[in-house]
Amino acid sequence: MATVEIYDTTLRDGTQREGISLTAGDKLRVARLIDSLGVPYIEGGWPGANPKDDEFFERAKTELQLDNATLVAFGSTRKADSDAAEDPQVAALLAADTEVVCLVGKSWDYHVTEALRTSLEEATAMAADTVAHLRRQGRRVFFDAEHFFDGYASNPDFALGVLRAVHEAGAERLVLCDTNGGTLPHQVWQVVTEVANALPDDAVLGCHFHNDSGVAVANSLTAVQAGVTQVQGCMNGYGERTGNADLCTLLPNLELKMGFDVIGRERLARLAPVSHHVAEIVNLTLDPHHPYVGVTAFAHKAGLHTSALARRKDAYEHVDPDTVGNTTRMVVSELAGRSTVLAKAKAHGWDLDADTAQLVVDEVKDLEHRGYTLEAADGTFELLVRRAAGWKQPFYSVESFKVTVDQRPDGEVAAEATVKVNVADERMIVTREGNGPVHALDQALRVALATKYPELAGFHLTDFRVRDLDSSDGTAARVRVLLEHGDGDSTWGTIGVHPNIIEASWEALEDGIVLGLLRARGDNGAG
Repeated sequence: MATVEIYDTTLRDGTQREGISLTAGDKLRVARLIDSLGVPYIEGGWPGANPKDDEFFERAKTELQLDNATLVAFGSTRKADSDAAEDPQVAALLAADTEVVCLVGKSWDYHVTEALRTSLEEATAMAADTVAHLRRQGRRVFFDAEHFFDGYASNPDFALGVLRAVHEAGAERLVLCDTNGGTLPHQVWQVVTEVANALPDDAVLGCHFHNDSGVAVANSLTAVQAGVTQVQGCMNGYGERTGNADLCTLLPNLELKMGFDVIGRERLARLAPVSHHVAEIVNLTLDPHHPYVGVTAFAHKAGLHTSALARRKDAYEHVDPDTVGNTTRMVVSELAGRSTVLAKAKAHGWDLDADTAQLVVDEVKDLEHRGYTLEAADGTFELLVRRAAGWKQPFYSVESFKVTVDQRPDGEVAAEATVKVNVADERMIVTREGNGPVHALDQALRVALATKYPELAGFHLTDFRVRDLDSSDGTAARVRVLLEHGDGDSTWGTIGVHPNIIEASWEALEDGIVLGLLRARGDNGAG
């Protein structure tokens, strides 16, 4: 089985995405996660470029124990008309003390003459001299040929000349970079094939694609077919502008679809959890429709699809979700049929008969007509199924609730909620303040239940979203409130719909609290 070598650039290229700013500690955590996937090379950043990357490489020497990957320092070639041994940026690369250094150098004549303002001969010497100097210092060297595809189109002799020079100087990998992201797959095939034929047989090619044309993954796969050995990319496709080649799509495509030995099937099964964990660290919500790793990547909504899936799991899934650490989800909506409800109930360990399932289907369609979206509220759907099967909520009963919002003399706005509930035959009346009416209601209900149910402390409200369903009615319109609760291991969504935003919020909040108590007690059955 042929091998494809993965080089992760999340900690440098990935952090260039707008909205991402990682501390050195964050970068250490991300590096450990990527290492757990078995990726051979992890680029840590650019030592000498900023204090954060300097801190990362210094801490990595004592704090970063990699089991599978080799840490790489990234930097540029020496300046024009200078000595690599005297270049401070090259010295910073050596000070990072990594086994491998990845150098970036110009391979587009336009950049040489307009950006560097030097000759093509000097640009070639800058690359070769720096590689040779690092090799003499005992470093392994990879070379990123910046803007290679544009450079090859403009002046193939110069672009190839740079590759030949760094190869002769000792560069182990010659990485063809599509830095502007404008190359298309058919062009990649032609260029990589021609370059492979023009270079010595022992030259090892790599590729580095940006996604500005939306084909970074396709370009990477095409490059591999054309003879590239190393593929560079970022977790979740992070990167400057529209991002870099997405490793979360590349890895399963190479391993499962193309039959290459990349990280192995066992580690590939960790892909989705690692993807989501990285997204949490960078504080960007992962697109639920992300291929392979998104929460809806294997979600099925249409009744026809779910009916077929109930009989044959592979009927509408291109790979087994387990192979990438994901799961099949049956999404319940107005499109659902009885088989959808039965399949979803079975996935949760609930045993429903056909008549009960049909009752659930009818209620789902009625609720969706009224503005509910149960595909986004698995928790509310679970309670609906339980009630259809005869279950009754045993934790408490609500007598009433009230919320007031006041503007204080200092200009601050405060919300106060009072709830009256019966818990274990005891009437509780609790008033609490909050940042807003929903927060105040949440606090009051939790305090009322806390003595009897201390497990409430283990889960919290994590998201609150409101949508106006009848915009033409202005402030009198129905609103849909979606809440999400989480306990650190799982999340559950609940929903409420009502012309009164407080009533809609209370409905979703109550369902969320009840689901949290069920989760805390390990009760996942329908009866």
